[in-house]
Amino acid sequence: MQTVEVFSARDLRNRSGELIKHAEQGHMTVITKHGKPSMLTIPFDENLLRHGVQRTMALYFVQSRQMTLTQAARFAGLDLEEFIELLGANGIDAVDYPPEELETELEHAL
Repeated sequence: MQTVEVFSARDLRNRSGELIKHAEQGHMTVITKHGKPSMLTIPFDENLLRHGVQRTMALYFVQSRQMTLTQAARFAGLDLEEFIELLGANGIDAVDYPPEELETELEHAL
């Protein structure tokens, strides 16, 4: 998943077909009016039906690295352990270190 993209109300009027296609591809979008957020579009998909808006957004924000695990767990209204289980159930890695960074983390843990 990618970061949340921002479009203006004018973009919504002039490029609605493109924005719908954007949502169908799984992207969240913020629509602004006069530079201020006015609405949020969320793809209507299996995750939304299964988990609801808050948890779907939390999953999205972790996967796109816009929130930490702790932030996303709070956002989803879950404790950290429950949120990590939710990530696993959705095939999202809770920890995604490059190999060299993982080695450093493991050295510090021991």
